[in-house]
Amino acid sequence: MNGINLVEDGYVAVIDKPLEWTSADVVRKVKFRLQKMGYRKIKVGHAGTLDPLATGVLLVCIGRATKRVDALQAERKEYVAELMLGATTPSYDMEHPIDATYPTNHITREKVEQALAELCGERMQTPPVYSAKKIDGRRAYEYAREGAVAETETKMRQALINIYEMELLEYDMPRIKIRVRCSKGTYIRSIAMELGEKLESGAYLRSLCRTRSGGFTLALAENLEKILENL
Repeated sequence: MNGINLVEDGYVAVIDKPLEWTSADVVRKVKFRLQKMGYRKIKVGHAGTLDPLATGVLLVCIGRATKRVDALQAERKEYVAELMLGATTPSYDMEHPIDATYPTNHITREKVEQALAELCGERMQTPPVYSAKKIDGRRAYEYAREGAVAETETKMRQALINIYEMELLEYDMPRIKIRVRCSKGTYIRSIAMELGEKLESGAYLRSLCRTRSGGFTLALAENLEKILENL
């Protein structure tokens, strides 16, 4: 970053988001570091939320680069996800314990590949109840954690998404690993739930890594501490 004026030139930091950190946590950490360096009023924002249980490419925009947030957010995304078949959780991931189990003996590699293909394309998707989507000015997960799950489900608005491609990387029942190339706003947790339904079973997300956001890949990403040291 030598020679870069963070305020005038702006900078896009490509961070490999740590597990269990929220995207907002990362932004606050970067902003705190910059304030200690004397940048009292500098703007910092991220271009595309990652769940706390996800890792991978998080773009943090600094200074004038914050004007690019919307454009960067609109770029295509790529994820590698590990799913467990035969069970579900309320949050579609490991934030909550398993609430139901289902048979998997009828599932084959060919059926998984067919189901993945059927879920591709432009369509409407319902975000998870335990998500940061806003309903009546509050986050959906706030209502869900208060026990209003059914009410939250009825109020949740679907969003138009595009899943360009899904590829089965590993098949080791009941665990599978997939690669997903998709538009902004796509919930991979919801894909796990949808896949379980397609297979007449259940599924939830075990791990998730964003491997690409637009032209920024995981190979370009650095861990948060190294980014902070180099600011």
